[in-house]
Amino acid sequence: MGLKKKLGTSIAAAVLGVSLIGGGTFAYFSSAETSNNTLAAGTLDVVLDKPVIIEIDNLKPGDWMDRTFKLENIGSLDMSKVLLLTDYTQSGVKGDEDIGKHIQVNFLKNFDKETGFNDNVIYHETLYNLKNASPDTVQGYSSKIFKTEDGLAAGEINNLYVQFEFVDNEEDQNAFQDATLQLKWTFDAKQTEGESK
Repeated sequence: MGLKKKLGTSIAAAVLGVSLIGGGTFAYFSSAETSNNTLAAGTLDVVLDKPVIIEIDNLKPGDWMDRTFKLENIGSLDMSKVLLLTDYTQSGVKGDEDIGKHIQVNFLKNFDKETGFNDNVIYHETLYNLKNASPDTVQGYSSKIFKTEDGLAAGEINNLYVQFEFVDNEEDQNAFQDATLQLKWTFDAKQTEGESK
């Protein structure tokens, strides 16, 4: 067979192979099933029943003010704990004094949770120390205040009681006449641990 004839036969076989690959069909059984799935995240949402817990004038050493407020979990997820973060600014203080060292906060028994304390005061600390507390200290006193070993379940409300006291140290406190303290409390809710669903 001549070279031209061999070459022609090879080309023809190649074209036939390509046509079988490109245009050929194969019969087989098949079955398909579609799964439509949803993964939706829950919400963690803590709210206060009032935007201002305390606002008062004409304080003097020895005065105290009792206040109540409600803390509610309006989210869909349970909270493992609520941390109380404290910050404040002061104005009108004479010298380098800090009025936060003289304002003590007495956290009173949370009657929605069993505290185990006979005394009505669960925890007390100055605003200065609350503001400057380490994260571990914040977590420690927050668990005492809110009694959140059982957390704050979705839909649950806690009634909280607090007393602000301008401590009379029986010394000269004239540096605080006409002083003002602006207090900011942030209630920082944390989720519970992850679990099998």
